[in-house]
Amino acid sequence: MSEQHTTSGPRNSAVGRRGFLAGAAAVAATAATPALARDAAAAPAARPNILLIVTDDQPKQTDWAIPKTIEWLGGHGVTFTHGHAATPLCAPSRSSIFSGRHAHHHGVRNNSASYSLDQTTTVQRHLKQAGYRTGLFGKYLNAWTLADNPPHFEEFALLQPGYNDARWNVDGTVQQLPGYTTNIVKNRTLAFLDKSTTDSRPWFAYVTPYASHAPNTPAPKYTETPVPAWNGRPSVPEDDRSDKPAYIRNATSTLDDARETRKRQLRSLLSVDDAVQAIHDKLFALGQLENTLVIFTGDNGYTWADHGWTKKSVPYSPAHEVPFYLSWPAGGLGGGTTDHRIVANIDIAPTILDAAGLARPAGQDGRSLLGSESRDHLLVQWWKKGTGGEGPKSWASYVAKDKQYTEYYDLYTDATGAVSGTGQVTFREYYDLAADPYQLKNLLYQATPAQEQALGVPALAARLAADRAG
Repeated sequence: MSEQHTTSGPRNSAVGRRGFLAGAAAVAATAATPALARDAAAAPAARPNILLIVTDDQPKQTDWAIPKTIEWLGGHGVTFTHGHAATPLCAPSRSSIFSGRHAHHHGVRNNSASYSLDQTTTVQRHLKQAGYRTGLFGKYLNAWTLADNPPHFEEFALLQPGYNDARWNVDGTVQQLPGYTTNIVKNRTLAFLDKSTTDSRPWFAYVTPYASHAPNTPAPKYTETPVPAWNGRPSVPEDDRSDKPAYIRNATSTLDDARETRKRQLRSLLSVDDAVQAIHDKLFALGQLENTLVIFTGDNGYTWADHGWTKKSVPYSPAHEVPFYLSWPAGGLGGGTTDHRIVANIDIAPTILDAAGLARPAGQDGRSLLGSESRDHLLVQWWKKGTGGEGPKSWASYVAKDKQYTEYYDLYTDATGAVSGTGQVTFREYYDLAADPYQLKNLLYQATPAQEQALGVPALAARLAADRAG
């Protein structure tokens, strides 16, 4: 394991699928500590269909743009309040979603290294082998050659990233398709679902629009849609960054920059919300809404001029926190509950395989969210590609609900994800997230050894080292 897991927990935590299917009683969530709970009377008669929706660069604070998604999956499912990307970068994150592994295990440490993923470890491979009909609609992995078919997907429309009149690989044929790509993703998904009327196999659909990735182009009907005013947050921008690493001290993004990025992202996500509603309506019409496990998340977050930075790839909360929803009414997860466990993209593959009744393969770092396990912290990490350019050095972080400890390293990756460098720690940060949720005061800046000891930093550093080696 790459981070601490505990099997003991509050009496209102989730029950495992096997116990649930055996008739174990579900435990109701309390108002004080909401948790994932399932109705033991709702055991599915067959393996569920599985719908996995992954957006691109969607920050957590984007609820305004996805009300229909929240109504469906939050109102009739589970809202995870502490969802994270274990590596806040597209290809590493998506590889973690597929494999249930941290990036230092699956090898895709940067966006150029997608071919380093062992395709035998992916959830789509396990589901296809188990008799699922598999489909992919939208973005796959960065640096993937468009003409190369995505392994273990029976049907696919693989997008070369873009918003309008983009190029696609449709079931092995590379072609340009006219129109707005989120709508194409929607329509291809609906057609895939329709085929279940003549194909009795359960299905797995990986649905992944390009929104809200830059340039965040909205559909024509949303080009001028007004968005709610936003006055930033205390970290936007942070005036005194003397306690931060050099790339943050030199960052130049402003509140106006953040407002423009936020506006474009929200507008681009409106079409995602439309697509999710259309998929919901199709599942209802097909009679498949109850026994479809749906997971919705972003591949990483995005900062809006927090600490002067408007990108991803950094250890600050807006970059690695993501929206995270799950719904499965036939599995007892349709009641509109809230789960406060620390969860991450590495948990998606184990959850899907658990719901499908498949054994958890060796090598996965995540845990099924259908069980009761919880973690007290998460390993979040990122690697710098090459030795040049501005921006952060490679880093790793211990992320808990109440604190975060980060180390930056003299480490670099090449196009295959291979790592080189001395590994020397070049900068450290510690934030008391309970008292300082916007990460304004790095408590390790000019700290004495006694102060570090009082913060528990030696133990945190040891735990982080063990997580990275695990």
